Amino acid sequence: MLTRTESANQTVVRRPRRSGGKDQLHRGAWKVAFADFALAMLCLFLVMWLMAVRQQQHLQDLLRTFGGSLIDEGRGRMSESMGGPRGSLIAREPLVGGGELRLSRRLYESRADLTELGEVLSRMSEKEGLSANLRWVVTPFGLRVMLHDTEKVGMFRRGSAVPTEPFRRLLEKLGPLFQHVENQLVVVGHTDSVQYVNRGPDGMSNWALSTARALAARRHLLIGGMPETSILQVIGLADVAPLNPADTTAHENRRIELLVLTRTQANAISAMFGMPEATERLIEGVESSLPSRAELAALRDALHGSGR
Repeated sequence: MLTRTESANQTVVRRPRRSGGKDQLHRGAWKVAFADFALAMLCLFLVMWLMAVRQQQHLQDLLRTFGGSLIDEGRGRMSESMGGPRGSLIAREPLVGGGELRLSRRLYESRADLTELGEVLSRMSEKEGLSANLRWVVTPFGLRVMLHDTEKVGMFRRGSAVPTEPFRRLLEKLGPLFQHVENQLVVVGHTDSVQYVNRGPDGMSNWALSTARALAARRHLLIGGMPETSILQVIGLADVAPLNPADTTAHENRRIELLVLTRTQANAISAMFGMPEATERLIEGVESSLPSRAELAALRDALHGSGR
């Protein structure tokens, strides 16, 4: 038996009470929650990165449509994906004239000549599986070639100026063809009548879209090997000249047209926007350009000929 003094000097050791299993489980739950949160944030950042890459690719496509690049903008260079070596617009493909599509001449002026060229274009589109997407007709201005959407195949991705793969291939294979043709071209872009939601002055419009698509067609023709001098004019006409006026939203209204001009018509268009050769003063401070006698005589002959 211990005395009171011995009891006072005795060391008391207290052991901590162990918690139950449920308390221990709650104590580690925050680690699981934190791991879930970190995984969710990682997934969010991954999705945001993928969206940024996709947006950057879309911007690259748009810039290439207008001849630029996010990397080489302002340096006079083109992307390596635009053909062969860096800075080259010519794709390394066989040129027309050495294969099955042989051209009989370099300048197409008469109706028979233009008909021959139209048949060559038809065979090329058929070979690419786009025979239903191409129409052509000989006009007084030259050969009018219409490359339009169908229910199955579109020329461009909807609402953008990025060509679909079949249309891109066809345009780049037309480049070598026009490399061997001296006629100049007018490239015209058309849309359907469906409007963008934001129709304000600064918003995207069918005018901008049709122009961007015409420029994209020009770009891929150049990639194929067509000389820059072959293009006389690039125009966007939005939805003001539908192929199907009864249904202005129809797929065939979304198209690119290539007008292969006769030499006479090409010279007339160049003169229309060039410096007037002669002017006559109407009133003080106002002058009007006068056509030459030869131009008036040619116009008279054309009018008399069309009236027969």
